[in-house]
Amino acid sequence: MNAASDSPTTATVQLGSDRLLRDSSSLIAGKRVGILTNHTGQLSDGRSIIDAIADSGICTLHSLYGPEHGIAGDTPDGKVVEHALHPRYGVQVYSLYGKTHKPTAEMLNGVDVLVCDIQDVGARFYTFISTVALAMEAAAEQSIPFIILDRPNPIRGLDYDGPIRDQSLRSFVGWMPIPITHGMTIGELARLWNEEGWSANGVKAQLEVVTLQGWDRQMWFDETGLSWTAPSPNMPTLETAIIYPGLCFLEGTSVSEGRGTSQPFQIVGAPWADPEKILRHLSDFGTAGVVCSETDFVPKEIPGIASQPKFEHIACRGVRISVVDRNVVQPVRLGVSVLAAFKRAHPAEMILRNRRFDILTGNKSVRQMLERGVHPDEVCEGWTQELNSFGQIRSKYLMY
Repeated sequence: MNAASDSPTTATVQLGSDRLLRDSSSLIAGKRVGILTNHTGQLSDGRSIIDAIADSGICTLHSLYGPEHGIAGDTPDGKVVEHALHPRYGVQVYSLYGKTHKPTAEMLNGVDVLVCDIQDVGARFYTFISTVALAMEAAAEQSIPFIILDRPNPIRGLDYDGPIRDQSLRSFVGWMPIPITHGMTIGELARLWNEEGWSANGVKAQLEVVTLQGWDRQMWFDETGLSWTAPSPNMPTLETAIIYPGLCFLEGTSVSEGRGTSQPFQIVGAPWADPEKILRHLSDFGTAGVVCSETDFVPKEIPGIASQPKFEHIACRGVRISVVDRNVVQPVRLGVSVLAAFKRAHPAEMILRNRRFDILTGNKSVRQMLERGVHPDEVCEGWTQELNSFGQIRSKYLMY
């Protein structure tokens, strides 16, 4: 099965959220529970984890905490989310994508246990994992147990690639020193951060991971039998998630990454782009598992999805990237190849915006090599040694 749009047939994976009340209810019984979640926090039958816990009768729903895009997942990328009251339960919903990214002691006051149920997409710069790391750190500082209800890595749990984030480039889109793709579940990531002492002052959480059942590391999300819920407005499909770890680099350039279209990260270009030249360079580099073709598009504001996209209302030309064999796609290398092709075709117009670009790649040398016209293979070879070191650390925390 190669096409990323193939439909699931039978549910084969039980989520951590399915197993919490069934197998691990003692973790929350009789306690005041805070939940870090959003619209992706669902049981496999589609019920919200908020509803499941609130209606369980075994504990008290105390407060909620939402990441970027808000607890409903309907706020566009980068837009500040405000605190609010939950419309059904009346409890406080604290935004962790506003004035603060880390829960304060006041926000956690009265919480006996903090539960996390949120769907990651497998890329370092997806801010949900930064939010989880900071929430776990805050819970540890307040001696509050932290429970992760584990979920599949939608792009499988096999591959990890890209430069390790330099300390000088630490940001909310690169909070932990991990590569761009990590090939881990969110529970495995939390174990890694916690046991390696990567939280502030080396503080360690009382961490529990309610594990998946039936998940295999080779599974794509649509092979789990679970329904895809877009984790964020510009992550509409699994195919988007497959190439996102490389194409997100374009956010730090003068090229549109396709926001404001129906296929963000799969349609890329600019008003000045010459697709024929770009595709010629891409063919020289090789782009395993995808087909690249010419396209025209006009980015437009899409309420709740794209706000003031790059080149809004301006006709753009560029490249459409279609996944044809996802098992051989190397998303980080693909992204580097697209960047190099644009840079070689348009050396003056294709601008890598220093700080913004560097915090996405996590390593200044990627930009520097691309600006010198270095071949994508050589760019990617630059992080081989540090990636091997990460692999040795990573292997200690795999649970599946």
